[in-house]
Amino acid sequence: MNNLLQLKGRLLTKGASQPGPPSLPRNAKVTEEDVTAKMHQLEQVDGFWTNESLKIKPLVSVHYKTVVAKSNRIRRLLSKHGTSASCFIVGAKFEGPTESPRHVITYCVDSDVLNTTLQDLGKAVAILRHHNGAIDSTALSAISHDGFDSADERQGLSKTAFAQIMRDVFYVSRFDVDQERPDYQQQTLVTLYDTDRDIIGLLHDIGVRDVISANKLDRTTISLRPDQYAMLKERAPFLISMSLPDTSTLTFEESREGKRGKLEIPEPDAQPTIGVIDTLFDTSVYFSEWVEFHDCVDQQLPRSPRDYRHGTEVSSIIVDGPTLNPEMDDGCGRFKVRHFGVAMEGANSSFSILKAIRKIVKTNQDIKVWNMSLGSVLETHKNSISPEGAVLDELQSQYDVIFVVAGTNKVPEDDPKEGKRIGAPADSINALVVNAVSFLKEPASYSRSGPILDFFRKPDVAYFGGDSGEQVAVYSPNGVSLTQGTSFAAPWVARKLAFLIQIMGMTRQAAKALLIDAASGWQQAKNTLQLGYGVVPTQISDIVQTSSNEIRFVVDGATNGFETYNYEIPVPLTQDKYKYMARATLCYFPGCDRTQGVDYTDTELDLHFGRMTGKGIKSLNHNMQGELDKLTREREARKLYRKWDNVKCVGDLEKSRFVPKKSYGESNWGFKIRRSTRQDNSQKDVVPFALVVTLKEMDGHNRIDEFVQRCHLQHWLVNEIDIHNYINLYQEADIELNFDDEQ
Repeated sequence: MNNLLQLKGRLLTKGASQPGPPSLPRNAKVTEEDVTAKMHQLEQVDGFWTNESLKIKPLVSVHYKTVVAKSNRIRRLLSKHGTSASCFIVGAKFEGPTESPRHVITYCVDSDVLNTTLQDLGKAVAILRHHNGAIDSTALSAISHDGFDSADERQGLSKTAFAQIMRDVFYVSRFDVDQERPDYQQQTLVTLYDTDRDIIGLLHDIGVRDVISANKLDRTTISLRPDQYAMLKERAPFLISMSLPDTSTLTFEESREGKRGKLEIPEPDAQPTIGVIDTLFDTSVYFSEWVEFHDCVDQQLPRSPRDYRHGTEVSSIIVDGPTLNPEMDDGCGRFKVRHFGVAMEGANSSFSILKAIRKIVKTNQDIKVWNMSLGSVLETHKNSISPEGAVLDELQSQYDVIFVVAGTNKVPEDDPKEGKRIGAPADSINALVVNAVSFLKEPASYSRSGPILDFFRKPDVAYFGGDSGEQVAVYSPNGVSLTQGTSFAAPWVARKLAFLIQIMGMTRQAAKALLIDAASGWQQAKNTLQLGYGVVPTQISDIVQTSSNEIRFVVDGATNGFETYNYEIPVPLTQDKYKYMARATLCYFPGCDRTQGVDYTDTELDLHFGRMTGKGIKSLNHNMQGELDKLTREREARKLYRKWDNVKCVGDLEKSRFVPKKSYGESNWGFKIRRSTRQDNSQKDVVPFALVVTLKEMDGHNRIDEFVQRCHLQHWLVNEIDIHNYINLYQEADIELNFDDEQ
């Protein structure tokens, strides 16, 4: 077996080149009728807000013709004094069929911005009349290069401003004020568009007066009674960005009594602690000394024995799972648990649970890995992240922690033959979301599916969680029980993640990337909507070690510029050929903003990894995004290269016949990571990442020593990660030494 290698070296950076002048796609054109139609639509929008008694900045929904890249969103229209329109975005969603969705982006602008935009459109119409009422890509390029023929033609617009207006109009289908919103007859969590007004004062102005700050989840989200929501929807539906029922019915798996017998466990020592957020915990169980329990449920609410079952069972796996299930011993040992009971069986208030979770994580910052096996019966919305998922992402960004979340289960009422999207909080983008499989590694019968926001891949991975005839042993308040569900797959993965982070000292990015890389393997996972990137290996050793003909290494880095790269990864050659299959997994934790709807993540890291050629990198997945004279449309970039996803996994698939790779006269491989952001002001933020690479020598030879030697020659610092050394170091570091002065 070969140990995992950690490579540390100099990562170089490069700035982005200046963009060229605004242009239209080849053979595209904009007509006077196109611009006039947009003017009439904006005039109606302006008239609506002029007659609206509620004093807020106008909200304008821009319906685009397709899923639009950042570079193709409006810039001149709805802009102000050099501030791009993108700075005024307050929401985004998709409309149209799933196979060909279209962006709808909502902007909040000052009233004078609408007037200025209408004036600019009028000037553009006048210029178009100098060009027979239409302009194509060639004519627009000529204006961008040579300017206008006369001041009369110019109409007070610069050539760049006119070109940008033409580009804006081309990609926009229409302007509108969207007002259709769903009906709810129950307590509702409502997110309002951010109009720079305090939402309590805003609701009072509408007539919803009996709301207080204690009902706010965050700056734009509040819990409303049915009558309050009905009044808001009647009087100001245009304010509602997102809404969903506040009552969260959680799914809890049934368990049955299994093998009995007295279980014993030693006293806890220096083991790491995993945080558990779940239902209540029964302190009478045999492993209770390993669990620090905090009851966070309203003390006035009555408890029943069932309220203690699920949480106790989840913690039993984290503490002593291998004792209960010897055949699933992962080599991670035992873990201590800090258990927070925030829910009970049946209906719970999402608002109350989220308030509790925020407080729990804030006051327990020593915990880096959190397990959350609570899941909603409701499906996640296609156009928005759930409040639960958003809060988990917010906490992961703020406190450098990671959540392991169960992928949620179908309930008996669901049609077993029909797919069902996963429920909250399994739509957390940065969390490691775990679905369940059988011992045959097939999706469990109760599995629910991704994606999230019709794009992000969730779940991330899968693990054994039991199914018909093959269940997981847990410890409940009544003793050993047998059960099944994603709730009991997630804790096994949390154990591995905590081992990597707290015992082996890895970053959360590296730990997540290692789990996903090991799960993906050399065979593409079937049923990716249910299994994610694949099934995580049982043994922790299979994650930090490889077979003798494989080399696995991890590179931690950070980017705060356009491009971060290293072109000197010395993969050994054989007769000027690379006899390797290769795969690479990139993980990072982008900032997230729920108010941005489907454009939820703010940062994209685009991975290019492969052999070096005289012209650059030949990427494993043929990624040509950003290359000179190469155009990749937004839909293609998302589908082929996972653009905007925070996990990139590329690589070769194992075949019966493998052809060695050409070297192109170069002796190195390389990677580059290109960064783009949705907001210009976030370009300076540092984004940590981890890249895990696995190489498989196809003749069965062990080349790791040669690889390490070549890395040293290329000025890489190489650390061999021996799992046994780290276990010993961790145990020795936590031994208390008592010195006696008397000799």
